[in-house]
Amino acid sequence: MSRSHPYRQLENPFEPQCVFSTDQVAALHNGALGILEGQGMKVLSPRARRLYGAGGADVDDASNMVRIDRALVATCLASAPRSFTLHSVEGAHHVPLHGRSIAFAPSSGAPNVMDIERGRRAGTLADFCDGMKMCQSLDVIQVLGSMCEPQDIPPPLRHLEVIRAQLALTDKIPFTFSRGMGQVADCFEALRIAHGITAKQFLDYPCTYSIINTNSPLQLDLPMADGIIDFATAGQVLMITPFTLAGAMAPVTIAGALTLAHAEALAGLVLAQLVRPGAPIVYGSFTSNVDMKSGSPAFGTPEYVKAQFGAGQMARHLGLPWRSSNATASNVPDAQAAYESQMSLWGALMGGCNFMLHAAGWLESGLSTSYEKFILDIEMLQMFAELFQPGDTPYTPIISDGRSFATWSAEGAKSATIRANGVWKDLLRDYVAPVRDRAISEELNAFIARRTAEGGAAPVS
Repeated sequence: MSRSHPYRQLENPFEPQCVFSTDQVAALHNGALGILEGQGMKVLSPRARRLYGAGGADVDDASNMVRIDRALVATCLASAPRSFTLHSVEGAHHVPLHGRSIAFAPSSGAPNVMDIERGRRAGTLADFCDGMKMCQSLDVIQVLGSMCEPQDIPPPLRHLEVIRAQLALTDKIPFTFSRGMGQVADCFEALRIAHGITAKQFLDYPCTYSIINTNSPLQLDLPMADGIIDFATAGQVLMITPFTLAGAMAPVTIAGALTLAHAEALAGLVLAQLVRPGAPIVYGSFTSNVDMKSGSPAFGTPEYVKAQFGAGQMARHLGLPWRSSNATASNVPDAQAAYESQMSLWGALMGGCNFMLHAAGWLESGLSTSYEKFILDIEMLQMFAELFQPGDTPYTPIISDGRSFATWSAEGAKSATIRANGVWKDLLRDYVAPVRDRAISEELNAFIARRTAEGGAAPVS
């Protein structure tokens, strides 16, 4: 997969597409402030409610409601950094998040995996490790994600094996779930060991990220609220991402759904900045519509693209880096999966996103990660990466087959999905593990062995 340009650190040279006027963006922002002042957020974490109250918010512990006035929002917004860097154990893989920078992370959090030979199945640690090896082998993936849930590992121990796999099999930036203080603390200690830094240095060295999903409409649950507190305290990156489906848990219009999402994102930002002014925040968006026939989530739709353009405008209105996604509702890596993903990519990338989660592998509305879909998405990501490069060096595809029909037919008439199957197998066969300092590896393994023997840490729900 040699090419003329490396894809490690990308920048988008194109002006972002917009769907709202400047006045409309200001009106949406003002509407979100009105929601926070008048209706407020239901916050289930007592720790979080105490912090909101100490910061000047109106807190009603009987109803768990927190109302935040616009002056407090403005103060907290002013302290949020406009740019920062995610640090890898390998310096060449540091990822800046600012302005026109772009980083891609794979599909994350799916309970299932699939490929065309073994079918759909519950994810295992072996599947997770395969995903990490493929991510390590492709420089268009700059940041890691939890490609599947290793369901053969008990939940109190799963985070330990997941963080070890990310740190041992790759030299890229790992993802950490916010599933309770115990699990987060374990992952932070593993990261500190891997980077060879002190506990004090870790607090000013962003080297992992977490996704904070609000429970729309207008609720922040216990693990997510406590996750904001834990990550902000440690100076690690929070991507606060409301999941709003227009026509379901959000207003049916794009403007209404984005206003709700904006209010929820601001509520999370305020909490993070109350914990630690200057805590690194990424403005997250995951707004789409539901199929009005079935009520199921729809992705890669015209509404999804408009929502991404609009969310990008809201992020730039705040001056924050923006996270988006590549999503499809297709159940298999077929033509639907391709065109919905291509629409999602155009919406996110031409909308100006800085960080794309689920950039490769997502299927079945996020319920599965597909090995073949991962490779098909990599092809599209590399094409966008080449589009963003200066010059006109021809792109060399990894899947596309431009040979004559006769040649294609004689060699087995392989579809793109079948060719993708061969590519991921080649990646795993040719995988080369990163070089690790022996003393650091031994310390990391000893820590994980000790915490495993102690029973790990139960997730909080």
